[in-house]
Amino acid sequence: MTIDKRALREVAEKATPGTWRRTSSLFNGITVTPFSLCGEEVTLAHTVEKRDAEFIAAANPATMLALLDENIQLQREKDATEAVALALRDDMRQAREQLEAAEKRNAEQREYYEGVIADGSKRIAELENSETQLINERDAAESALADMYQAATGERPEWSNMFGFVDAVDVVEERLATLEANQSQTTPTGIQLITEAIGAHGYIVGCLLQGRPDLALEESRKWVSAFGQAAEIVSAQDAAGIKVKGVSGRFTTRRTGKLRHEVLRHNPLRRVLFGG
Repeated sequence: MTIDKRALREVAEKATPGTWRRTSSLFNGITVTPFSLCGEEVTLAHTVEKRDAEFIAAANPATMLALLDENIQLQREKDATEAVALALRDDMRQAREQLEAAEKRNAEQREYYEGVIADGSKRIAELENSETQLINERDAAESALADMYQAATGERPEWSNMFGFVDAVDVVEERLATLEANQSQTTPTGIQLITEAIGAHGYIVGCLLQGRPDLALEESRKWVSAFGQAAEIVSAQDAAGIKVKGVSGRFTTRRTGKLRHEVLRHNPLRRVLFGG
C-alpha cells in the first residue's frame, strides 16, 4: 500500500484543530468534539461503535502531522545512513583494489628477486667453476714449468716468495744458453733436439696464452723428453773431452728472450702463472 504523505499532510493541516476526544451519548453513541461552542461541545461525528470513536479521536490532525514529521526525520536518517554506507562501500572497494595492487606488486617483486637470487647463484657457481679452472690451469702451468726446470737442472724447483716462476724461467734460459755456449762439435741431431726444445718452449707459452693448459702440459712432456736427450748428448760430448768451439746463439738468445718477454708482458700468461 502506498501512502500519499503529501495529500495526508494537506488534509491534516486543513482539519479542525483542537483536542479531539470521545464522549458518551444516549444509546451508547460516540461523539467526537474538538472544542465547545457557547459552552456546548460541537460534535464532529457520531459512531455506533465505541472503538471507532476512540480511533477517530486518536487519529487527529495533530497526531497525523507528528507522524508525518517523524517519517520525514526517519527518511533523512535513512538517507544519511545510506550515504555513509555508500561511502564505506567505496572506501572498501578502493582498499580492496589497493590491496590487490599491493599483492600483485609483491608477487612481481618476489618473482624479480627470486630471479636475481637464481642469477646470482648461477653466477657464483660460474665464478667458482672459473676459479677451479684457473687453479687447475695454474697447477698445470706450474707442473709444466717445474718439469722444464727439472730437465734443465736435474732438480725440482722449490717455490717460495724468493723464488717464483720468473726465476725458474731465467734459470731455464741460462741453462739453454750454457748448453749452446759449451757445445763445440754439436751433431746435427743435437742441434735439432735443442732447437725443437726451444721451439716447444715457445709453443707451450702460446698454449697458455690461448687458455689451453692441457695442450701446454702435453707439449711440456715432449719438451722434457727432447731437452733431456739434448742434455745427454752434450754431457756425452763433454765427457769425451770435446773442446768448446762456439755455436751461434740465434736460437737461444732470440727465442728464450722472447719467451721471457712474453711471460712478463702478457696478462693472460701472468694470470695463469703468477695469479696476476
